[in-house]
Amino acid sequence: MILRRELPADSDALREVHARAFARPGQDVAPEAILVDGLRAGGDVVPGLSIVAEADRSDGGGVVGHVVCSRARIGGRPSLGLGPLGVLPAHQRRGVGTALMHGVLAAADALGASEVVLLGDPAYYARFGFVLAAPLGITPPEPAWAPHFQVRPLTAWDAASGPFRYAPAFDRL
Repeated sequence: MILRRELPADSDALREVHARAFARPGQDVAPEAILVDGLRAGGDVVPGLSIVAEADRSDGGGVVGHVVCSRARIGGRPSLGLGPLGVLPAHQRRGVGTALMHGVLAAADALGASEVVLLGDPAYYARFGFVLAAPLGITPPEPAWAPHFQVRPLTAWDAASGPFRYAPAFDRL
């Protein structure tokens, strides 16, 4: 498997990754697939923080996973929202998601970002250094999200606090 930046020609493959990774019975298209298209269309995907996982030729080749960070805000200053992170079902539980997470966090840190914020399972994301955001003074867009709303401080962390705001595409879901 290799990780690389998203290319313009990847959009259909990425839509398929998220549609299949997040497929739910009775749903035409997973919201995560729609979200990635909306982030891209809104210009909110951070260059260099849309990362694709490609399988080796010995494993069938092709795009098997994707993660994206988009523009966000904590109070009045820029931040990053992480997600979605999707992996094709046939490639799940094989380290693809872990590699994508490490890759996007390293890239965000290299770009000088202060933190990355996400909504997810604290037991899972703690292994990547995420902690609950509320004790650090970062409040989620929806108060009910607080038990799952997390932040990963990076090297440039400046202890920002205040309300977190995702890119507008999140509001359209």
